Amino acid sequence: MADKPFATEVELCARFIEAVDQTKWIVLAETASWDILLVRREDGFQIGIQAKLKFNLKVIEQTVEHFYSSATSPGPDCRAVLVPASEGLNESICSHLGITVIRVRPKAAYVSHTFDPQLPTIKDRGFRDRWHEWCPTVRHKLPEYVPDVVAGKPAPTQLTDWKIKAIKIAIILEKRGYVTRADFKALHIDHRRWLKPASWLLVENGRYVRGHMPDFKGKHPTVWDQILADADKWMAKLPPEESAKATQTAML
Repeated sequence: MADKPFATEVELCARFIEAVDQTKWIVLAETASWDILLVRREDGFQIGIQAKLKFNLKVIEQTVEHFYSSATSPGPDCRAVLVPASEGLNESICSHLGITVIRVRPKAAYVSHTFDPQLPTIKDRGFRDRWHEWCPTVRHKLPEYVPDVVAGKPAPTQLTDWKIKAIKIAIILEKRGYVTRADFKALHIDHRRWLKPASWLLVENGRYVRGHMPDFKGKHPTVWDQILADADKWMAKLPPEESAKATQTAML
């Protein structure tokens, strides 16, 4: 096997993700501070994964619970480190820490499984030999849409709850030509970030119109199209345009 089977963590993550059975697992890249968050479709069971080409103490620190976490802090059911299969490390120490080591093999390798150990199932109760449950009080809150971002990328672009709401504001602007404070209130997002000095929005005739907006569509094209396709559903929950206009004028 080559000394460096994966050139980047992005390649390592991509190799793992393509081998995951996505009829059984939802793959969320760069979610809840994990490089990859897996969610079992059957029951919502979560696995938080940090990827590293070279195993080190930093990745352990990223994977275990932080010292300031409380008993009610959200977290996954299992925690894991994703490394190349050729990486040498003491898995017994990781096991004592409650961390599973997932070893990934490159495409050139002749193997029966791309990665090991295999992901836990509800029926296979023996998985606890390799998978260690942390029993979180609350699991991570999942995004409304599956992030269209790349796992393992340095300084990654993330699809946060705020960004989903921001995309909705941008779509309202595209469809209607303006937004109001009532729209922001209905979506539970603060309008002030969009005004000066950012000037994402400008005031025109008692309404907010497009200013120097970020390119949300360019950064999240797949999610943008999905949110746009759902627009009739979530825009139906916005206040009627005339009452929103009256509220906006009064506030200004």
